[in-house]
Amino acid sequence: MRKGELTRAAILETALTSASRHGLEGLTIGLLAEQMNMSKSGVFAHFGSREDLQIAVLKLYHHLFEQEVFYPSMKEERGLPRLRSMFGLWVKRVTREIASGCIYISGATEYDDRHGPIRDELVGMVNAWQGALLRATIQAQEFKHLQSDVDPEQIVYEMYGLILALHHDARFLKKSGSVNRAELGFERMIQSYAPLKSSG
Repeated sequence: MRKGELTRAAILETALTSASRHGLEGLTIGLLAEQMNMSKSGVFAHFGSREDLQIAVLKLYHHLFEQEVFYPSMKEERGLPRLRSMFGLWVKRVTREIASGCIYISGATEYDDRHGPIRDELVGMVNAWQGALLRATIQAQEFKHLQSDVDPEQIVYEMYGLILALHHDARFLKKSGSVNRAELGFERMIQSYAPLKSSG
């Protein structure tokens, strides 16, 4: 990487840490310049605007999420093994983010009633992840790992609900055992949607 690319990468890494703790709206060029010991114009040289910086942070976060959760899961067998990996690695990532916060979740709170490119980018990323979960769920049904007559979107909805509850209880309420509850909830859900055994 060239010097300019290295500097931009360092700025983005610092910006991601700041956004995880203070939210995307708390991310400012001035604060970032201070943290990087740079001038505001120096930061602006790499990002044309605060909005461009925020979107770049979102893209970096999404890239890291894919590297840690999505791509490793794609190496698993299709069906329930892949779906189980996606949820397990997702829980693992959220667990690491308890001290700082998940940008997907905090961003949804920040931008639920806003409009513009940042919200559009965030919605697109969350929809992409939910779409991946949905495809894995449908494959699990096709492989008869899950009941075929169950709405796959309902399964994705319940998985997402478990993650939101985990983030809320672990980060906001500081409850111990939240990870185990999320994992137990997932296993119970999978069992409830497992194909019925024939009595014959």
